[in-house]
Amino acid sequence: MDFDVADMIDKRNKIEQEERAVLVGVIQKDQTETQVNEYLDELAFLASTAGAVTVKTFTQKLQHPDSKTFVGKGKLEEIAQFVAGKNIRVVIFDDELSGAQINNIEKVINVKTIDRSDLILDIFARRAKTAQAKAQVELAQYQYILPRLRGMWKHLERLGGGIGTRGPGETEIETDRRIVRDKISLLRKRLAEIDKQAYTQRKERGEFIRVALVGYTNVGKSTIMNILSKRDVFAENKLFATLDTTTSKVVFETTPFLLSDTVGFIRKLPHHLVESFKSTLDEVKESDILLHVVDISHPNYEDQMKVVNTTLAELGCADKPVITVFNKMDLYEERTFDQWLEIDVKQTILKDLKKRWENETGATCVFVSATQKREIDGLRSNLLQQVRTLYIKRYPYKTGYHSHESYTEGI
Repeated sequence: MDFDVADMIDKRNKIEQEERAVLVGVIQKDQTETQVNEYLDELAFLASTAGAVTVKTFTQKLQHPDSKTFVGKGKLEEIAQFVAGKNIRVVIFDDELSGAQINNIEKVINVKTIDRSDLILDIFARRAKTAQAKAQVELAQYQYILPRLRGMWKHLERLGGGIGTRGPGETEIETDRRIVRDKISLLRKRLAEIDKQAYTQRKERGEFIRVALVGYTNVGKSTIMNILSKRDVFAENKLFATLDTTTSKVVFETTPFLLSDTVGFIRKLPHHLVESFKSTLDEVKESDILLHVVDISHPNYEDQMKVVNTTLAELGCADKPVITVFNKMDLYEERTFDQWLEIDVKQTILKDLKKRWENETGATCVFVSATQKREIDGLRSNLLQQVRTLYIKRYPYKTGYHSHESYTEGI
């Protein structure tokens, strides 16, 4: 039997338009039911972004996931009974599965099974446009599939043990592993070359203050990028709308700086995906100021902030100056206030909200609605002040850039 690794990746990761999906989550001992339901809501959004329709969600409380099938035998049979005859095309687990677990689950339910990492990789593969992004996603896919080859090829191995049991299946596994490792090596070399070019380009940008937009996925970073830079960056109400870093040269009141949009963060982002996209995240590491965009209308926006702050700390960026941009205030007000609430009560609630976050961020925060362009002047003013302060500290001989001589429209 011939084996094509690229075809295997394509078949296991690609979700066709409008596929009917079932989601599965496990409530482990260190989690609450509410937390897991929130994760599954996000998983449903991920599935929707990939073109799937969630039909039903299953959860199970377990001290530890089952080593063979992740969920218990009874729960797996319940899932199998549900998907039978309902045209369910894919079952998606919210946690990472091994190759053997995927194989064992599929034997019982007879439906394609993927995990959260696989789903995110599928979305990234759809979103990748540039050569760099495509190579990064492909590398992450091969890194994901390498430790799962044995479980996926188990049906080709000979039964029994001892002498005479090394059949063609096991031989092909070793061949396939070699193919995958060679491909990983090749992609890493290719990305290293791209990284060198990107590093050179960053060096050639000169002595400009660099500002990077960071935040959870789908919080409105690209919309804010468009407003501040007056450029048309792709923005959509879906997860991971932006994969490739976009950098523009922006001028506020004769003071220029570089503004970069970056890939959004998310819970349980596969580590191999972070590794593959480290060149994209270099824009964050090399920035001077971070604009942390938050979707304040999201019911779990504080948890999302923690995910972003944890990721920034892992990247070594925790000590950078941060302006927290609480976006989507229009949706926050719409979801928080009913039409019968008195105006002075609304104003008091908003005042208390702003006071709380001003205290927690050291007054380096703004509250905006990017789609309605509300309070954008306050964001510009706050950012301009931070940029000018850094210029004075870092480049005192450049007196605030009082001319447009070196300004060009974008990079």
